[in-house]
Amino acid sequence: MKVSVVIPAYNEEKYLAECLRSLARQTEKADEIIVVDNNSTDKTAAIAKRHHCRVVTESQQGISYARNAGFNAAKGDIIARCDADTVVPPNWIKEIKTQFATYEVDAVGGTALFRDLPLIKTTVYSNLYLEAMKIVQRGRETLVGMNMAITRDIWRRVRGTLEMDNHKVHEDIDLALKIWQIGGKIRYDKSLVVHSSARRLKRKPWSFFIEYPLRTLNTISQADRS
Repeated sequence: MKVSVVIPAYNEEKYLAECLRSLARQTEKADEIIVVDNNSTDKTAAIAKRHHCRVVTESQQGISYARNAGFNAAKGDIIARCDADTVVPPNWIKEIKTQFATYEVDAVGGTALFRDLPLIKTTVYSNLYLEAMKIVQRGRETLVGMNMAITRDIWRRVRGTLEMDNHKVHEDIDLALKIWQIGGKIRYDKSLVVHSSARRLKRKPWSFFIEYPLRTLNTISQADRS
């Protein structure tokens, strides 16, 4: 079971190296690590090459385009994804492999804690979000881009159905719903925990608490109509 790790990146020189160091410390190594350079103007691509990653360039701006470019380029049986500001535990890839070997699923999602919010170093909030999403999505598990993995087969089946306008939908939820719509199965594992940055929450709280929820509701509404 070969695993490709995809990391979409736009001007991530401040965070990317730490993410890549955590991937280098894996007890079971990834077969390839792909950093998608989405028009970065800083040292993102150079840092990725320094850590011996495969760099894929995506000129169309946007997280969905960057994700798709990386997933399409991946050669592994399993495509794992994390964000450039995420630090994964040493057993991350091993646990992802175990999940797919143990359960008949097409995707696996985990949870996260914000490592740079000293008073909120807990997965409680991420878990509450995921449980709430399961209720809103009528019992279906969802995915978060900072900590997820899907089979290459299910990716090939859903990629042509995904909404590419990130102003309309939340790309992770859109992907999860499209997997469910074609009969795929997603498993949520609370023990699969990554450490992520709360920079979006701190810099743009309006986006975190208003824009993201609105995009989420729109994503679910579109899925229900299709």
